[in-house]
Amino acid sequence: MGFRSVPKLTVDDELRGFARVVVRAGTYSAERIHAEVVEAVRQAGEAEVEHRASTLIGEARADLVADQQAWPEVTDYDRLQRVFAALETAGLPVLQAIEDHWTAKAELDRRAQDAAPSRGIVWFTAPDVWHAVDHGMLELNVWHPDSANVAEGDGILDEVIAALAAEALDGHFDEGRIEVSAHWHRRLGA
Repeated sequence: MGFRSVPKLTVDDELRGFARVVVRAGTYSAERIHAEVVEAVRQAGEAEVEHRASTLIGEARADLVADQQAWPEVTDYDRLQRVFAALETAGLPVLQAIEDHWTAKAELDRRAQDAAPSRGIVWFTAPDVWHAVDHGMLELNVWHPDSANVAEGDGILDEVIAALAAEALDGHFDEGRIEVSAHWHRRLGA
């Protein structure tokens, strides 16, 4: 059995892939999507940056519109949103597609200052969403109010995994995060 080399991605492949995940994630405004893709095109050294970015975004949107026609009526994204709403109702805020862990820490601090501390917090970043777009796995961070990661046997961890299971989403705890088998199939305009 011989070794097969993995084809190297071209700059065009990388730019198309980036535009694809940013558009499909749906977590940025149209202006931010444009700015992010413009910056990627600029960093790649491409010419006609604005035009190239607009073309990449337009292609990514057209592909999404075509692909979503084959999606089931209720997608993993829809189920995730129901899980997040249930967790919020149960006093576990969910921060979706945030910049980084400092944003989660600031939210915990804000709640504590407002004398409305939460029981914990669930959060994930935009790159976590991009991974779910392409690979069907979303990683969730679950913290206690002091920003400590949950651990095996924590009630909050069990509660989040049970909420996922209630929506037929498989989640398991691995190295401080919950790995959720879910494709981020968010419809354009959702």
